[in-house]
Amino acid sequence: MAVFKAAVLQMRSGTDIDRNIDAFEKLVREAAANGADYVQSPEMTGLLVRDKAALQAAITHEADDGVAAAAARLAAELGIVVHLGSTAIALEGADTGKVANRAFLFGSDGALLATYDKIHMFDVDLDHGESWRESATYRPGGQAVVADLPFARMGMAVCYDLRFPRLFRAEALAGAQVLTVPAAFTRQTGEAHWHVLIRARAIENGAWVIAAAQGGRHEDGRETYGHSLIVDPWGRIAAEVDGDEPGIAYAEIDTDASAAARGKVPNLRNARDFTVETASDQATLRGAAS
Repeated sequence: MAVFKAAVLQMRSGTDIDRNIDAFEKLVREAAANGADYVQSPEMTGLLVRDKAALQAAITHEADDGVAAAAARLAAELGIVVHLGSTAIALEGADTGKVANRAFLFGSDGALLATYDKIHMFDVDLDHGESWRESATYRPGGQAVVADLPFARMGMAVCYDLRFPRLFRAEALAGAQVLTVPAAFTRQTGEAHWHVLIRARAIENGAWVIAAAQGGRHEDGRETYGHSLIVDPWGRIAAEVDGDEPGIAYAEIDTDASAAARGKVPNLRNARDFTVETASDQATLRGAAS
């Protein structure tokens, strides 16, 4: 059994990186002072700016990134695991024209444990003229990441990844007891789907899901939903930042709860191969990966 205290930081990041780092640091210190062993910030902690040129002018390569440096410094100083939900990172070489949406996981000694680049790009056309094309700016990642912490095996994801259950299933099959999805869900999609999707990923994988979120109206005009969540492996909400204001929510994470849920409903083990037949062809799918 491993038990640890997790904190989700709800932020309202803007267009000034230094100001966002200050807000991030204040919340991390508050969470640590309240006993958190693991702290997660939202997607795009370091900068939320929709204009591509302004974004590229403001960010740096990973080695020089001030947001990641602040996260590493805080992890070492406070002796906690800091999960920087993501920040924009400039790319080199052939990818110079694109940006990485990169998450960082730092151990309690400040060492970098893992990075993860968001795989699925938010290319959507919503109601009321709201439209997003992340693929015009960001290079999608191509690798799922599962990291071992002293107290849990953790799967990493970011925001729109939440709508792709195969990613979370693959991480659960790799032994992840905790799944993470820091996000900047739009208000429109968050109101409709946020709670349902988070709880579904927890239930279908018998895993904790930890999801820090951006919330409110941001300087670049976008609105995000907030409601940072921690959900247990049975699908129950263990902690929530109610509404869209900046804040922190805490929950005690017992990894045995994952094993217990998977013991009651062993769908990871019971999945079977099956075929999908149409008039023209036949495909074989693996239930455990869907």
